[in-house]
Order: sequence, then structure tokens, then C-alpha cells
Amino acid sequence: MSKLTNKIEAHDRTVSLVLENKKYTVDYFQREYNWQKKHIEQLITDLTNAFLNEYKEGDARKEGENYNNYYLGPFVVSEKDGLRSIIDGQQRLTSLTLLLIYLNNLLKTLKVDEKIEPLIFSEHRGTKSFNLQVEERKVCLDSLFQTGAYTVRAGDDPSTVNMAERYAEIIELFPEDIRGDKLLFFIDWLKYNVVLVEIVAYSDDNAYTIFETMNDRGLNLTPTEMLKGFILSHFNPAKRIKANDDWKKAIEALKTFDANEDQNFFQAWLRASYADSIRPGKAGSQNEDFEKIGTRFHSWVRDNLKKMKLDQGHPENFECFVSVDFKFYREAYLRILQAQTTLTTSLPHVYYIYHWGIAPSLSFPLMLAALEPKDSPEIVDAKIDLVARYIETFAVRRSVNFRNFSASSIRYTMYSLVKEIRNKDLPTLRSLLSTKVKEMDCGWDEFKNFSMHGTNKRFVKYLLSRITAYMEQGAGITTTFQTYYESPGGKPFEVEHIWADNFEAHTDEFKDKNDFAEWRNSIGALVLLPNGTNQSYNAKPYAEKIAHYQKENLLVRSLCSLTYQNNPNFTNWANSRGLKFAPHSDFKKPDILLRQSLYLKICEDIWAFPDSVENRK
Repeated sequence: MSKLTNKIEAHDRTVSLVLENKKYTVDYFQREYNWQKKHIEQLITDLTNAFLNEYKEGDARKEGENYNNYYLGPFVVSEKDGLRSIIDGQQRLTSLTLLLIYLNNLLKTLKVDEKIEPLIFSEHRGTKSFNLQVEERKVCLDSLFQTGAYTVRAGDDPSTVNMAERYAEIIELFPEDIRGDKLLFFIDWLKYNVVLVEIVAYSDDNAYTIFETMNDRGLNLTPTEMLKGFILSHFNPAKRIKANDDWKKAIEALKTFDANEDQNFFQAWLRASYADSIRPGKAGSQNEDFEKIGTRFHSWVRDNLKKMKLDQGHPENFECFVSVDFKFYREAYLRILQAQTTLTTSLPHVYYIYHWGIAPSLSFPLMLAALEPKDSPEIVDAKIDLVARYIETFAVRRSVNFRNFSASSIRYTMYSLVKEIRNKDLPTLRSLLSTKVKEMDCGWDEFKNFSMHGTNKRFVKYLLSRITAYMEQGAGITTTFQTYYESPGGKPFEVEHIWADNFEAHTDEFKDKNDFAEWRNSIGALVLLPNGTNQSYNAKPYAEKIAHYQKENLLVRSLCSLTYQNNPNFTNWANSRGLKFAPHSDFKKPDILLRQSLYLKICEDIWAFPDSVENRK
């Protein structure tokens, strides 16, 4: 082996040095991009909070050189013949690329002349190519770069699907207060102050050895393991062995969901049950309970024994903490995890907010906060679902009002609510949350103007899925939200424009193409159809579509006159709810307004928050 191929180099590199006019491929053995929402949320939260700790109002851009650096971790590449292949670290680099594409699109929207394209793609002999070169991802990346959105297609690989979903979440999560005057400061900081350690090997063997060493050997104790050591050290020695075995089994059950789920659990539980303080948003502020639990919860426990009612002179305190509290909250947390991916009768809103809700770092402490170890399983489910229902109401109302609800923009509101609902009984919890809903600063007034645009397509599908399922369940049809939003075992549903994209066919009502486009995208002019059906109908005029609509879901069929004949389940239900459904033989601007009003009434029904016990919607 030559000296070069045996060589290994390690250097600290800024994001600019890592990505600007560079080219990387992704090694086949770790090809999939598999980050989930919680990972992208953590990245965006960590980066933006670190930046806001440095930035001060009135700073000049050049003063960013004095901001503290932020370490994002290592990545490993194998370099041969001038070509670089990522061996470890593609999750972070792909996520950084998605963030940069979002920032580039934001700059274009704001008409700010700042060039960051070389961090995303580079040009050689007149041909542009993305700096992360994976052939099957090119179409998705190009669409995100050009339009700010990508519609997942049949046959897309898991990485492409994940990239499209994570990009949509970046739009939701990126703090509103950085989108204005602070934006260029943040971009500078991201380019020049965020640092990775680049490890370069010049042979695949060395590269894989480094990868294995970083991932399999010499691992430091995790915060969970350090917490266990501290807690069990205060046990009666005769009880430690069994407690250690029970602890390990409990942690293994959490890790079946995610390798870091044990840490997510302790952060959520400790915030829900004990955290009292939160760091103010101004630069230079110190971390408080909520932040310390998020970074070093094992140390926080050791420093807050009095708050947790753990007396080091009384082993029984620690034994009860594990055998009662830890067991109870872990089981509740597992219930939430299971209900996120399986639509459960007693916890439907947990499933809903998994698909459209606030960041998990906020939602999980909220859902655990009201619980008490004395609660029965039925009361546990009722409390969790009630809080999840509040979260969904909050997220949906913010969305129809085009209001941001990124973690950084609502963290004070939600962490304050954690303290307010902590250990509340069910009637008190219901009353408190009902009052909170009434006090929300965004209601349904703006629904009359709500429409689909480039960045809210996922929410529009969510909204239409909830409306369609609500209607059909009311009419005795056994479909669910999952039928339309996820379509397990069937064709995925897509948003269908009732009007074809044909301005010339509507010149009797419109003189301006943009005005036509706005009306066409109104929520009242949209329904859901299965993929394929949607594509085959999309270009047809309404007069031709209407005959086909009779075969589709009830929201679509409600446009057709036949739906109102000999269909008492539907008509009786609609009348009982005061919903003024009507057939539409033609579809003009007044028809859109009628449907917009109808959708609003349905939404008010779905998200009417209970003052007392009532059926879940």
C-alpha cells in the first residue's frame, strides 16, 4: 500500500469549505437518507438557538466573525482519483443541503441578492450538478430548488420521500424571527461559523475502519446510562441487581422505536413533571431547566433532587422513583409512540398530531404533563388524547391563518402550558384547555381566504383528509383519516382541483390569470382523488368531471345530484349538523364561495373543543 492510500487526514471545516463547489457521492452501503421529523427538528432548533445566542440587535455583518463557532460533528469521506465518496455523515450533509435550498428559496422570495447556490450545486463546462450526487435524488432536489416543493410519485425510493417530507418540515420549523433582518446574519453564521470535522481516507479499507471505530467501539456512556448509575447507587444494595435488570428491559423496549428513544423519553418526562424555568430569548441568556434537561438530563437530576423529592438519605425514595414513577411514565410514553403510527380508538388525536402537529420536543412533555401515577389506564388515555386534541386545534388554526408554529416561535407558550396543566385531574384539564382554545389569537375568520400555495400542499391534503373522513363516518361509512392521508394498501390520494388549469375557459368570470389561479386554489375548489384518477380527470372541464365524481369519496360525490337521492344516512347526518350540502350542476365563483363556507362549518365542527365529556371527532 502506497503512503498516499495509507494516509488518513482530519481537519476542521466550515460548512462553506465542506460544500462550496465540492462534489460528493454517497457510498452504496449507507445509501438511504432516513432522518425523521424529530431529527430535522433537533437540527433546526440547535442551529437557530446557537445563532440567536450570538446575534445582537444592531450588529454589523462583519461582527459575525466574532460569533462563537458551533460544532456539527464529523463526517468521513474516501477519496480516490479526485472523487469523494461519503462513508459516514450523509444524514447531516443531506439535511444541510435541504436547509440551504430552503434558505436560497427564501432569499428569492424576499428578493434579497445573496448568492448561496455554490453551496448547493456547482457548474462545470456549462453543466450544473448538485454537490451531493445521487442519481435517484436529482429530480427531487431539482424540484425543491426550482419550485420549493416536490410531489412524491409512485416508485420514488425512501430517501426521496424522506427528503420531500423533511424539506416541508424545514419550512414549518424555521423560526419566523430569523426570516427578516437576521436572515443574512444567520446565513453568514451557517457558512462560516458552523464547523464539521472532515476525516479523509485514501482507501476504502481505511475509510470503513474509521466508520466502524466511530460507530461501534469505545462508545462513551450515554446520559441514560449515567442516570441509571446515579439512581441505582442510592438503592438498597440487595435490590440493585433486579432493578438493573428491570431498567435494561425497559430501555430496550424504548429503543425498539429508535436508537435514541430512551433519551427522548427522559427529556419529555422530566420536562413534563419537574421543569420550572426556561431560558429567555435574548442573546447571552443562560440555560434553564427546559434547556438543561434537553442537553444533560442526568446532570440536571443530580442537581435537582429536592425538586424531585429524592432524599439521598432515603433509598426508598429512589426505589419508588424507578418502580412507580419511571414505570408509569414509560408505559404512557410507549402508548403515545404506538398511537402515533396506529390509529387508535382511545387516542385518535395522537395519530393526527403525528401527521400535523407541533414539534415532538414540545408535544411529548405536554401530553405527559397532566398525568399522575394514580391515574387509571382509561384516565391516562383520556388526558393524553385531550391534550393532543388541543395541540391539533392549535396547529390547524395557525395553519389556516398562515401563522408559523415552529418550535422556537412557540416554545415559551407551550412550556408555560406544561406547567399549567401539570398533574391536573381530567375535568380541570378539560376546562383549562377549553379556555385556552377560546383565548387563541387565531380563529376561523381567515378561512374564507384560505387556499393552497407552494408550501402548504401537505397541510391542504391533511385538512381535506380530516374533512372527508369526518363526513363519511357521520354518514356511516367505515373509512378513516388514514384512508385518505396515508392510503395503506391502496393508491395514494392527491389534491384535485375542481377547475382545470385553463384560464381561457373562465374568461366570463376572470380577466386576470393570477386572479383565476387564486380562486382555483381556494380550499372550496379542492377535493381528494386517488392518484391516477386525479391525473386522468385533472384537465377535463367540470361538465365532464361531474359524471366521474359520482364514483368517488363522499366529499367529491356531494357535488353530484344523485348523492342526495335515497341516501338518508348522509342527508340526515348533514341536516342534524346544520351542514348545507347541495349539488352543483355547474361550478362558478359563487359555487366556490358556497363550498368554502361549507368546509368552514365542517372545520368548526371537527375542531370544536369540548367543555365537557363528548364524543371524539
